[in-house]
Amino acid sequence: MSNLETKPDEVICEFEKNIGDAEVLPPRAVPLGGIRAMEVRRTLPQKRRSLIGAWCFVDHYGPDLVPTSGGMHVPRHPHTGLATVSWLFSGKIEHLDSAGFAAVVRPGEVNLMVAGRGISHQEFSTADTSILHGAQLWFALPDATRHMPPTFTHYVPEPVRGEGTELRVFLGSLAGSTSPVATYTPPLLGAEAVLRPGSRLELELDPSFEYGILLDTGDLRLDGEPVPVDHLVYLPTGRSALVLEAGMNPVRLLLIGGEPLGEKIVMWWNFIGRTHEEILAYRAAWQGEIGAEPPPQRETEGGYPDGTPYPRFGPFPDNMPDPLPAPGLPNVQLRPRG
Repeated sequence: MSNLETKPDEVICEFEKNIGDAEVLPPRAVPLGGIRAMEVRRTLPQKRRSLIGAWCFVDHYGPDLVPTSGGMHVPRHPHTGLATVSWLFSGKIEHLDSAGFAAVVRPGEVNLMVAGRGISHQEFSTADTSILHGAQLWFALPDATRHMPPTFTHYVPEPVRGEGTELRVFLGSLAGSTSPVATYTPPLLGAEAVLRPGSRLELELDPSFEYGILLDTGDLRLDGEPVPVDHLVYLPTGRSALVLEAGMNPVRLLLIGGEPLGEKIVMWWNFIGRTHEEILAYRAAWQGEIGAEPPPQRETEGGYPDGTPYPRFGPFPDNMPDPLPAPGLPNVQLRPRG
């Protein structure tokens, strides 16, 4: 998924009432573009909270009536320095990228695309999808791996069932379940939890992790306090256990987490770098490769000055929808955060 905001700069989203030491982060509505645009609810990044572990971006959408909204229609767009995680509750999405990977995203199956030094991809809801509901999340790659070649992984986690609960761990380890998916980051966690009405889920946590709870639906209590639907609850390091309780309605949530990244990042549009100048170079490369602006000068015909082969954002099949040009840069220096 692309950040389709025409002015993708920092936005202040105030915290709502905290739950103990947890911060409750409200969503903001962001249209994906078009007259009947499908809308997403973005809870990360925010002015006061840029990262949860290495997680840097959380979009939550649906249930969306595709015949009314047009569904997800995100033409080819670029990424650098991050990985995207697609997780669906209903519907299907077709993925195609410049590294040669084509896949269909289905409920309960994770698709992880590692952009590394550069990749481009497109995402469209399938023709037979009537209701689209899910989330896309990004995490930042550390400096040690952010220039790696792009790659893609598909994985179907086995459910871990308890008394009235079901857990699917798609990244990392939790409740005795471990995902084999490599993230090329410090330890990370990504999982879906479903609780029947009146059920309780107790989880052992890694105290070195930060955690985030995105409530998709239902009546959820954390430490005895209600959690608002569509909100992201941030839990700082130091927790060794988590108790989640469902009320009268069934609960579905995503639990993310990880060791603090420990690095400052510069995040703008679909790019993550470390400096303002890197972001300028990524934007110029993309605009030049798609013919939207004059191409930047390259050190050699074979690659860019940082050693990345040309084209940075890869070849793409012909006869596809036109790629998305990058927005104009703000008239300020982009600042590291994290």
